[in-house]
Amino acid sequence: MNDTRAPLTAALRAMDTAAYIAKHHKTGIAHAKGDRDMVTDLDIEIERVVRARLKQDAPDVAFLGEEESPASSTKNLTWALDPIDGTANLVHNIPLYAISLALVQEDRPLLGIIDLPMLGQRYWAAQGQGAWLRGKRIQVSRRDRLADAMVTIGDYAVGSDAAAQNRLRLNITAELARQVLRVRMLGSAAIDLAWLAEGKTDACILLSNKPWDTAAGVIIAAEAGAQVVDLDGSRHTMRSKAAIAAVPGLIAEIISLIHRSQTVDSDRALWSQTRPPSIVPDDG
Repeated sequence: MNDTRAPLTAALRAMDTAAYIAKHHKTGIAHAKGDRDMVTDLDIEIERVVRARLKQDAPDVAFLGEEESPASSTKNLTWALDPIDGTANLVHNIPLYAISLALVQEDRPLLGIIDLPMLGQRYWAAQGQGAWLRGKRIQVSRRDRLADAMVTIGDYAVGSDAAAQNRLRLNITAELARQVLRVRMLGSAAIDLAWLAEGKTDACILLSNKPWDTAAGVIIAAEAGAQVVDLDGSRHTMRSKAAIAAVPGLIAEIISLIHRSQTVDSDRALWSQTRPPSIVPDDG
């Protein structure tokens, strides 16, 4: 798609409606949808309203929402929506949550909008048009030393395999704590990427890559000058395993830090296999 003006207009109109609902409607009941994971009535209401609005304005574009199954499409275009990114924050009356909407073509976002209803901030970007907040173009910071960097990391995993998944997260957290200015966990991938784009933070490490979580933030961060890559440093797509984003002066060090954190587990596993058995006293 060469011209994003029409879909951007449709997305902004849908986001206006979503933000109004978020600010003026009650959260409702929080329903469990997994181990330490939840969805509220507000999540569901926003998703249904945005889906219906976009269906009117762009009937041939598929829709992928976090809370409902995707619709079919006649084209290689899909809307990706997280109606509330940061539901746990919302439920605990922490205003760090966002509505995240992107238009994805094949495996890359063409445009993205992130709205922070309680903070009155809306970020948007379209391919080749830069990243914007309140009518002003935004850019990432110019920091190039880890010791000066504010780095965010995504939530720790939950679910049946959380312990295994969190080993790498904990290793990375330890490495960050040893080297960077400060580590923050904001509880919203959309905010992680938007604040990187604005220059509030300098890198973010998201060890998952669900399109509704990351698509909008990825294009906003990239259009603001961030480099966004997969876990191995390759170019980021919606098929990537992770979303690692940083200012150009830090991306190589961040990837190196992640690789060292992965090696820690390998070294521990090797040590556990080769160490001599414990000596048990002979009770005679």
